[in-house]
Amino acid sequence: MWPPVLPSASNDPLAVNVGNMLDALFTDPPRDLTPPAETPAVAFRSGGEELAGVLHIPAGPGPHPIVVILHGFPGYERNFDIAQALRRAGYATLVFHYRGSWGMGGSYSWAKVLADAATVVAAVRDPGFASRHRLDPGRVAVAGHSLGGFTALHTAAADPAVAAVVSIAPFDFGAMGVACRTDAEQRGWCLRMFEECMLPLRGTSPQALLTEMETAGEAWRLADLAPRLADRPVLLVGAGRDTVSPEPFHVRPVVEAYRRHPVERLEHHVLPTDHAFSDHRIALIRLVADFLHRHFAKP
Repeated sequence: MWPPVLPSASNDPLAVNVGNMLDALFTDPPRDLTPPAETPAVAFRSGGEELAGVLHIPAGPGPHPIVVILHGFPGYERNFDIAQALRRAGYATLVFHYRGSWGMGGSYSWAKVLADAATVVAAVRDPGFASRHRLDPGRVAVAGHSLGGFTALHTAAADPAVAAVVSIAPFDFGAMGVACRTDAEQRGWCLRMFEECMLPLRGTSPQALLTEMETAGEAWRLADLAPRLADRPVLLVGAGRDTVSPEPFHVRPVVEAYRRHPVERLEHHVLPTDHAFSDHRIALIRLVADFLHRHFAKP
């Protein structure tokens, strides 16, 4: 059985202690497991366009819990190291591209990112898709980084079937949109940052993205999602040297709001690293895997 299990009445491959599960993150599974691990290309329809993705399926019959991993803006860091490590620990993982990005059809916008994530998270629970890929539609988590962290929280808040959510260095487009209306310095910084990220995108502009963010404003604030996440496990991970999503502005107010509500299964960590967790990837993987294991392993 993989990951390595302790004596238990459960046949669930995730019914292991946390130490064993963490060892499995960095150990290849036995070669004789059937079916073997697979990495099929998959596609989803959203807004009339096709979204390309890659599914990482663990070895063994499953059904495996599934973690949909949402990349940031524009998607230079796609967190495939997290996807592969979670697969070794017994989770299926999915990474995909949004409309208007990285060669996908249609035009790019923040609202379309939110809609695409909702569509894909629902699609992986489809009985036919789940059965074909040995997935457990009752154990679906959403994880994301930066824009993906923002989108993960909104996706879970709107979809009660999402069992757990991981938000890594989330960029709070709601709070930033409100701030940019009156803060010329913040507005200029956002425009410059958006401009630097246009190459993989189509059908948009820095000004269009800024206007959309400012218009949405209060409706997108992450702190206000607390009532809709109160019954779910939520992991928020900030970065102490983050200059893109500075933790005091983008993460700390969200944590405080969720604790006040309360979101009772909230977990919060700050790692001493940059926005991409460049020198703390192993620590990040261990945090995410430990969190998912404690909330997904069947008794």
